[in-house]
This record gives sequence, structure tokens and C-alpha cells, in this order.
Amino acid sequence: MGGGTVATLDRPLNAAWNREAWHNAGVETYPMSATSPNLPAAAGDPFLSALAAALPDQGPGRFPLVVAVSGGADSVALVIGLVRLGMPRLLVAHGEHDLRAEAPADREFVCRLAERLGLPCVWRRLAVCERGDEASGEGLEARARRLRYDFLANVAKEAGARHVLVAHTADDQAETIVHRFLRGTGITGLAGMRRARELCDGVSLLRPLLDVPRDAGRAFLRTAFEEWREDASNVDTSRSRNFLRHEIFPRCLNGPYPATVASVTRLGGQAAIVAAAIASAAEHLLDLYAQRQANGTVLLRTRALSRLDPHLVAEVFVALWRREAWPQRDMTTGHYEALTAIILDPARESRDQFPGGITVRTVGAGVIALGHRESVVSEPLGRGNHLGHGTSQS
Repeated sequence: MGGGTVATLDRPLNAAWNREAWHNAGVETYPMSATSPNLPAAAGDPFLSALAAALPDQGPGRFPLVVAVSGGADSVALVIGLVRLGMPRLLVAHGEHDLRAEAPADREFVCRLAERLGLPCVWRRLAVCERGDEASGEGLEARARRLRYDFLANVAKEAGARHVLVAHTADDQAETIVHRFLRGTGITGLAGMRRARELCDGVSLLRPLLDVPRDAGRAFLRTAFEEWREDASNVDTSRSRNFLRHEIFPRCLNGPYPATVASVTRLGGQAAIVAAAIASAAEHLLDLYAQRQANGTVLLRTRALSRLDPHLVAEVFVALWRREAWPQRDMTTGHYEALTAIILDPARESRDQFPGGITVRTVGAGVIALGHRESVVSEPLGRGNHLGHGTSQS
């Protein structure tokens, strides 16, 4: 059976699943069985209760729901749990990475599972090892992640889905937070993975198992006599995440810190609250003191900002870079500190360059201009559009 690819269909699949349309578009699918298996929801099951509480309220059957299934225990528990809860219009999506010899067997397992559950399944081979741009500096894991999410976004758009569900658990969240902490991160990094984020225009990525322990999904599967696939590479402790999972967390959980996962994820939740509050304050300050000019330059009034805490000023620049969609990947803490120094020293004349060709230039008393090098010109404040979402404020 050949590899599937997501392609643009002549018409959206909002109304009903059309296997022939998928096939004609070059998308490999597995059929829905004539009758769905008898999988009643288990009354009082803690896994199903936690899953049900985290699902989006999009109206019964109004939109398809894409479920990313790798074949591992977490994603298998997720899709079987959704079926048991009676969620309509589920679509299984599987990305087959070319990193492991067992990948085709994982794909066959997922496709058979979907067929048994009576669900359509779309899969695609993801050429992770075929490096197109060595100069980008993108690592293998980052490339695999990007290709997987691109694939899921394409599936969602073609199916007319509003949500894509992935199976990250509370243990994954704790490992992410500790990994970031040890590698070096700030408050935002300590918040861990978000429960929901935009995957692409009109599509959200949701993590409904983020409060559910990994063992709960496995216990659910054992009770249901369901199997799953094990990824042999997950036991390679030369990889940082596997080292934490197999060496650090078990020694904490089985030793003096049995509540390690709960404690770390609670810290992540508190960090998320603080980070959101700071980001909200920074966005409000942008609304007050920034204006976008017709040529794309942003003018920032600095006098009031110079009296604020330096950390909050740095967050204003983080918010500005995010709002303007300027390149953030190569922006470091040092860059944001340099921008803050410009604000805190009003007498300083600045004409500095930042990653992505962004230039910062002093254009008047208490005013700096930021933007792409060719567009940063000195223009009087007030000729542009207010950067915020409301009316201009002085």
C-alpha cells in the first residue's frame, strides 16, 4: 500500500466523509467498518471523566475532530476514549516518520485500529531525514515536530475541522518543564505546554490529557484489553527527555518525592498564570505607547516606559515582536536587554540592528522607531495607525 499525501480537494468534506474523494485526491485512507464496535462509556472511569471534562464544546457533530494517533499508549487511549464517550465525526491522522525501521508497522497498527473503531484514517510519510535546508540550523527532532504539525494542519483544513487533539499527558508536561529548566528558560518556559494554541488559521491544537497521568491511560487500555505500540527509541537515555523519564523521574517518584509530577505541573500552572499576566500588561502598554506607520515602521514613546521595571519593559518588546510577526527565533535575552537599555537611557542615540533585519532608531525626544531596515524613517508621531486593537490613547 503506498504512502498517503494530503492534497487539496475540489470540495470540503464538512458534510460527510467521502472515501472516494480522499482517494482521488491522493490521500490514503482506511474504510469505516459497517458498524461501530460496542464500546459503551465506562461509568465512573476516571480516565474517561478527565477526558470528557477537557473536550471542546463545538456542538455534537458540527465539525470533524482530528485525532493524532502515533500508535503509542497515550494516543491509543485518547482515540478509544473519544469513541467510548460517543464523540461524533472523529478522524484519525497518523504521520509516519522515516526515522525508525518500525514506522510502517506502527502505521499499519494505527490504520487497523481506526478500521476496527469504525473511523476514517489519513496517513502520510514524513521525510524527516531528507534535509532540504542545512543552513537553517533546524535539528532532527525540531524538523520531525514541524513536519508532523504541518501534516495535522493540512488534514484539519481539508476536513473542515476546527480542532486537532494530541495526547500529551501530565507526565509529558512535567518532563517538558524540568527539561526547559535544566536547559535554561524563563517564566514563560516554565509554564510548559499550553492546553490550547493556534495550529493554523481557524484550527486549534488541543491537549485534553494534560492533567491526566500517563499511567491512567495505560490502566484504561489494560481494563479494555487494548494493545498499543512501544517505540524502542524511547528507552535510549542518551536523549535528554528519555534521561529524565527513565533516570530522574522514577528515582524521585519512588524515593522521597512521590508527588513529583503533580508538584512540577502545579508549578507550571502557576508560571503560566504569571506569564499571562505579564503578557497582558505588556500588550496594554503597547496599546498605549505604540503606533504603526503606513510604511510598517512602529513608533514607540519611551518616556513613560523608562519609569517601569526593566523586566516589564523587556516583555513589551517580546509582545511587539510577536504582534508584528518579526523573526523571534534568533532573539535572545541579550537582545531584549539591549532594547530595554535603549528605553532606560532616554539620552542615548540609537541605531541598532537586531535579528531578521529589524532596526531600532532614535527619531526624536522620547521616541524610537522600529522596523525593517528599509522602512525605518523619521516621521512625526501621530501619522500612523494605533498599534492596539482599540482607539488611540495618549
